[in-house]
Amino acid sequence: MRALVQRVSEASVEVDGRVTGAVGAGFLVLLGVAEGDTEEDADWLAGKVARLRVFEDEEGKMNLSLGAVGGKVLSVSQFTLCADTRKGNRPSFTKAAEPEQGRRLWERFSEELERRGVRVERGVFGARMRVRLVNEGPVTILLDSAEGGG
Repeated sequence: MRALVQRVSEASVEVDGRVTGAVGAGFLVLLGVAEGDTEEDADWLAGKVARLRVFEDEEGKMNLSLGAVGGKVLSVSQFTLCADTRKGNRPSFTKAAEPEQGRRLWERFSEELERRGVRVERGVFGARMRVRLVNEGPVTILLDSAEGGG
């Protein structure tokens, strides 16, 4: 499971002309669920995101977490993070989870963030979304549960 975490001053998701989720300061998290990912992967990534210290303290160092700055998360499922580009120029998505598993684990990730005290807004699973963001820094971190998760 991969999470692309972007520190934002604002972010929103629109589906069919309607905003389905929006946050001010916090993270936009694009989550890719791969075949074989588990609840433990979702829980590990949620914990990592909740504890990630990439907000600046009074000395200008990236030392504060979401909770310390009162930040929120906009959680968006994005299977394209599981793309395999090793052959040719057209990505293969065969390693992405089946939709039912992808939805279940994306929801688990979002709920686990909430359980950890993070306010979460969401995109719409499987929908064609317009995502808008203002990346602060820019700060963009790629987390992969294979590097320490379930």
